[in-house]
Amino acid sequence: MNQMSPSAKLQLIPDTAPFSDEQRAWLNGFFAGLVSLDTAGLTPLSAEQGAALMPGAAGDGDDGEAPWHDQTMPMAERMKLAEGRPLRRRMMAAMAQQDCGQCGYNCHDYSEAIASKAEARLNLCVPGGKETARMLKALHEELERAPPPKTIAAAPAIQPAAPLSAPGRSRDNPAEATFLSRRRLNKPGSEKDTWHLEFDLEESKLDYVVGDSFGVFPLNEPKLVESVMVALGAPPDFPIGGRTLRQVLTDQVSLSPAPDSLFQLLSYITGGDRRQKAKALASGEDPDGDAATLDVLAALEKFGVRPDPEAFIEALEPLQPRLYSISSSCNATPGRISLSVDAVRYTIKNRKRLGVASTFFADRIKAGDKLKVYVQKAHGFGLPQDPNTPIIMIGPGTGIAPFRAFLHDRQATKAPGRNWLFFGHQRSDFDFFYADELNAMKQSALLTRLSLAWSRDGDQKFYVQDRMREVGRDLWSWLVDGAHVYVCGDAKRMAKDVERALVDIVAQFGARTTDEAISFVAELKKKGRYQQDVY
Repeated sequence: MNQMSPSAKLQLIPDTAPFSDEQRAWLNGFFAGLVSLDTAGLTPLSAEQGAALMPGAAGDGDDGEAPWHDQTMPMAERMKLAEGRPLRRRMMAAMAQQDCGQCGYNCHDYSEAIASKAEARLNLCVPGGKETARMLKALHEELERAPPPKTIAAAPAIQPAAPLSAPGRSRDNPAEATFLSRRRLNKPGSEKDTWHLEFDLEESKLDYVVGDSFGVFPLNEPKLVESVMVALGAPPDFPIGGRTLRQVLTDQVSLSPAPDSLFQLLSYITGGDRRQKAKALASGEDPDGDAATLDVLAALEKFGVRPDPEAFIEALEPLQPRLYSISSSCNATPGRISLSVDAVRYTIKNRKRLGVASTFFADRIKAGDKLKVYVQKAHGFGLPQDPNTPIIMIGPGTGIAPFRAFLHDRQATKAPGRNWLFFGHQRSDFDFFYADELNAMKQSALLTRLSLAWSRDGDQKFYVQDRMREVGRDLWSWLVDGAHVYVCGDAKRMAKDVERALVDIVAQFGARTTDEAISFVAELKKKGRYQQDVY
């Protein structure tokens, strides 16, 4: 459980101040972080004082907009857009922009919590990885260098700690689920290894809404744990904080990628050229061109030193939960939940690397096993409120997961709205996920249209965005009828290509210039008619 910091309990902003509950909470956190709990003579700010200092108020250089809040935008571009903004806004720009909730917040709230000093952990943004952690560290140092505020007089009113969320509703208070089964979605001959996974939620009484994500706490692969202990030269039962080294390496710390703090530790216990390389890696440099390949074991092997096990564990990052789009509907199958997961396997320097959670599901977990889980509520990704609204779903590969859930939900609730799915993968013979289900939905008219794209079936690669262009006139017709558009999958390429295709379709069939088409799609986003769940 995350303990609330004492500073988060201060009440410095009066209830009469002209703010929403969210704004008042932010201000309380902000000023509480700037003053000491035992400072005498603190008094609540007046409404006027608070308004003058509220984020977004005149004079703080922030108009409240977040033009960098785009999952497909590179870090350098995001930080460029945030130049000149307040520190908390630049911290937001450093996030991965996915609003995935994996950190326990959305991107805006995580940055606000760090800036107000209500959250000290800078390494919670899993999608942002080292890039985000390093930028947050630099910005946090700027926060620490900021001059202290003027003393405000009188004693603070202490508020009770916020109640702990119900089990299974946050990463800090997970529930237990029982693993039921897995079946492979690819047929033999596929180059991919994708699994449909089923879990029982009856014991935890968890429910969810389609569009939500499922957070799971995986275990590290036993062979990798064994190899790390060998590289350390430490026995499995070496005591670490009341547990054994094997236990800690299995479920407490991340073994990939190697964090900057590990390279810092290695620089202390080695010398010469290796010391300089370790220091360079700790500062984000890449002296040998292999930084991207260095997980914890590779880092130990590269430098050939054996840190003290306790110091070594302290230098590692915590093992973070993984989030997956839910591929089932609570209305259709209450008490159960399913996922669609690609098993990640690749080889670097003759050593097979494994995705922590994906191969945990594909290879190691057994029917009946219990695991820690939670439901992460979606931020702006879900079915339209009006069940009559038509929807267009674009989800290649495992991006189909939430759209399978959408279709099952609309089937269970007898929603009359039309449904159009774009699905794509490598080969139709091997990689047509849920083919029987989708074809049956097509036969029953639940699935109004099913548009498929196979990138390896012909001489030229063909993707979902290519299929969209082929049926652009019909897509435009659906948009005119008020359809909502949903995209799920890869943020770096697919999501960009799909949006570009949609802009082209709007320009061509909506008789608009390119700039007008871009504005049209931007307006769809503002109205919640263009939603993305990309990663």
